[in-house]
Amino acid sequence: MQSTMDLGTVSPTIEPMSPETNAPILRIIGKAPLSGHVPISGAKNSILALMAGTLLSSEGCRIRNVPNLADVKRMSDILETLGVKISRSGETLDLDTSNLTTNSAPYELVSKMRASFFALGSLLARLGSAKMPLPGGCAIGARPVELHVRGLQALGAFVQIEHGIVHAHAMSSNGRLQGARIYMDYPSVGATETLMMAATLAEGETIIENAALEPEVVDLADLCRAMGAKISGAGTNTIAIQGVDRLHFADFTAIPDRIEAATFMIAAAITRSTLSMSPVIPAHLTAAISKLQDIGVTVRIDSEDMITVIGGDRYRAVDIETLPYPGFPTDMQAQFMALLSICEGNGVVTETVFENRLQHVAELNRMGANIRLKNNVAVVTGVPQLSGAPVMATDLRASAALVIAGLAADGETTITGLHHLDRGYDRIEEKLRNVGANLYRTTANTAV
Repeated sequence: MQSTMDLGTVSPTIEPMSPETNAPILRIIGKAPLSGHVPISGAKNSILALMAGTLLSSEGCRIRNVPNLADVKRMSDILETLGVKISRSGETLDLDTSNLTTNSAPYELVSKMRASFFALGSLLARLGSAKMPLPGGCAIGARPVELHVRGLQALGAFVQIEHGIVHAHAMSSNGRLQGARIYMDYPSVGATETLMMAATLAEGETIIENAALEPEVVDLADLCRAMGAKISGAGTNTIAIQGVDRLHFADFTAIPDRIEAATFMIAAAITRSTLSMSPVIPAHLTAAISKLQDIGVTVRIDSEDMITVIGGDRYRAVDIETLPYPGFPTDMQAQFMALLSICEGNGVVTETVFENRLQHVAELNRMGANIRLKNNVAVVTGVPQLSGAPVMATDLRASAALVIAGLAADGETTITGLHHLDRGYDRIEEKLRNVGANLYRTTANTAV
């Protein structure tokens, strides 16, 4: 899949590939130097699980540091169909979960977002029964729900999937789940979160072995504990939950988004610029920091919640293999591939988490990258310069990779498929413009 594109400037008169005449597009004039500070929003992957977790409380919850994202809006819509009353003020969400009116969410909402499936565990624990359509989301892989189902069955639930709907109810006479020892074949973040939530209101003790270690799992456990749950071991591969009768109100602040932070770190690196960013938790960024340093980028930890990235003159290729945390995150694979495309030498990127998460390779090659793909392995041969081109985002993190590539490319890049970008990045254009990037959103029918 080696590109044969000329590396010269792409004329801004090239029409972007847009399926609709009024589809939004992002136009980026590359090679603008970046400088300044980037504020990092709350973690998308944490917020969505936290919102599902509030269903466990019979009083509700206040969540702070909530980004303004399409996925947050979708999750709010789903919770409101269940009877949750939600109000938002700035970055604070107030959720009144005292009066759940139904145990079933509509397919047309759940099908748009994978994370909405997390509500199955909390609904089942709170009400004793739940109906949830099989989930949707980015087309990056199958992401089956067997781990969720088997875990809930171990907790004493009867689970049946009919016509794309998961039906679950607690089989005990009192309608409560029962504590159990659960071993997961794979440390799935979603399944760990679903089962941890379900176990908080179960009778007795639950042990989850081979649990996911991700910071977002720890954040959810911290929320549950703030609401009165008894959870220990979150952040290790064995989580113990002692069930309680009910959970109460909590006021909780979500962790900063490590994937957004790493995305801006790469933006600084690929444009050979200097950017600081906060708030961050440096320990959550260990894998990204290590790879950037191996490439030749300077990363300075300024304080417990601030880092500075200083781009270099020459970059060397590295190999990357995506793994569950604390390994290299699959959510950073596409963005690092954009950076590798201008590094000297050959870098091998192996995607082990999702089988269909390399669709951005073709789009990066349109911009002059030299990437050869076979199955789940991409060989990236560095080129001196990327070239602006019309490209299309294929999933959330691919969209970020194309933005990053466009910042460094010679000429203009136009990106369609921005609904992916809006799922996971709060005000990304504004944040980039504030540090010197030359980009703006428009529609195809107003582009010239």
